[in-house]
Amino acid sequence: MPELLPWAWAALGIAAITIGISKTALPGGSILAIALFAAVLPARTSTAAMLLLLMVGDVFALIAYRRHAHWLTLLRLAPAVVAGLLAGFAFLALAGDGIVRRAIGVILLLMIGVTLWRRRRQDRADAAPPGSGGLLLAGAYGTLGGFTTMVANAGGPVMSMYFLATRTPVQVFLGTSAWFFAIINLVKVPFLAGLGLFPPPVLLMDAVLAPLVVGGALAGIRLAKRLDQRLFDRIVIALTVAGAAYLLL
Repeated sequence: MPELLPWAWAALGIAAITIGISKTALPGGSILAIALFAAVLPARTSTAAMLLLLMVGDVFALIAYRRHAHWLTLLRLAPAVVAGLLAGFAFLALAGDGIVRRAIGVILLLMIGVTLWRRRRQDRADAAPPGSGGLLLAGAYGTLGGFTTMVANAGGPVMSMYFLATRTPVQVFLGTSAWFFAIINLVKVPFLAGLGLFPPPVLLMDAVLAPLVVGGALAGIRLAKRLDQRLFDRIVIALTVAGAAYLLL
């Protein structure tokens, strides 16, 4: 077990609860957990430790929203996401932590800008059906989502921007996100294991934190039922802006 001070364990506990809530109620909210893990653990270790806890949250997200996924969207995203994962793996193996964090921060801010610009040009009443974004849009967001999720588990905000850009309703948003990240996180395990990022101390630490993820996920399911579409969109955008600012600083 890593030797951490009490404040560090408290920060990791808050991060674990946040992971659970983000999986079942606020996609993109895990950016807070990324910040807390990175503040306590070395960057590469924090990426691996978070991945296992995210997978615990994936189970509850699938239980709650598995029937609401838009599979055409997932298929449209798949080729670009695979390319992004491979690019992210190469970048993670070669680049320093500071460069990685700043690159992701810039990407997130660009995605926010593009999404808000698109939303100003469209009236919600004339929005396209869920998941109807074109191949170019899916390719851009999919590549960036695969890249950022590989290097820092930060794909949530990028994909949230994609789902917001395509005017996806809350339940479909959550269902499609649940399947997307459940699949992607499984794919990432052998890559990070190949870099030796799952030593026994990390596994023991995650075993201690996993029950907090479960508690957060159950609380998130109840929270999601009370969120309307407009409030949901605003929270996701605000969390993404905060995460991007943190990564740049």
